[in-house]
Amino acid sequence: MARYAETSEEGIRERSGWLIPLGVFLVTFALAALFLLFYLAPSPPSFFHEPVNFTSRSDTIILKVHSHAFRIPANYLKYRSDRQGGERREIKLIALLPDMQGYSDWEDTSFRSNAPDTPTIEMLIHDDPVKITERDWFRRIYQPYISNPSGVRGPYGLTQYVFRRDSGYRAVDLFVGRTSEGPILIQCERFSQRIPSPSCHREMPIAHGVALSYRFKRAHLARWRAIANGVSTLIRSFDAQAAH
Repeated sequence: MARYAETSEEGIRERSGWLIPLGVFLVTFALAALFLLFYLAPSPPSFFHEPVNFTSRSDTIILKVHSHAFRIPANYLKYRSDRQGGERREIKLIALLPDMQGYSDWEDTSFRSNAPDTPTIEMLIHDDPVKITERDWFRRIYQPYISNPSGVRGPYGLTQYVFRRDSGYRAVDLFVGRTSEGPILIQCERFSQRIPSPSCHREMPIAHGVALSYRFKRAHLARWRAIANGVSTLIRSFDAQAAH
């Protein structure tokens, strides 16, 4: 019995001698695997890095911004991730002027072009922390930087304003269009060697806590009123909470 007990104790000491290093190895291996997974695994695609992925599908995708629901056909969505539906901070859309049609295979070249007269219009529905109208935007944001407060007669029935040269807006022109629903503010890049294909941009509220910005090529500025009406009609047709 004594001999058996001595042998058993020696066996236990031998096993414990390799069990401890094995345990340390396994813990170290697990931690290393977690480290590699966290730092080296590919991250989910984001709005800024995800490649554009058009589709001609027209099935409806339900998306929400600031809990406001939109029902958008898949061929208006630029990114595959948005076609998964759900809550978003922003939704990137694209359509073709003049009829505001979504992507189709036979118009692929137009949708991918960045020529100065490209007929695409890009739209961004996004969370709006500012929550001000275009009239207030002009008065509170732009007006302090304008060098000609009264404006001058611009092209296509627009009033043109010039920003001071010491302002951050000095490289763009501001055009204001008058409509029965209020002013429309359009900020346009100037043509230059650095900007050979200038665009125009408008920002507008569309729901509580939700705004829309849209961008089109400056070559189409003459159609600003038709573009504004077309965009408003299109977005209303997507708004799942609007009274249609």
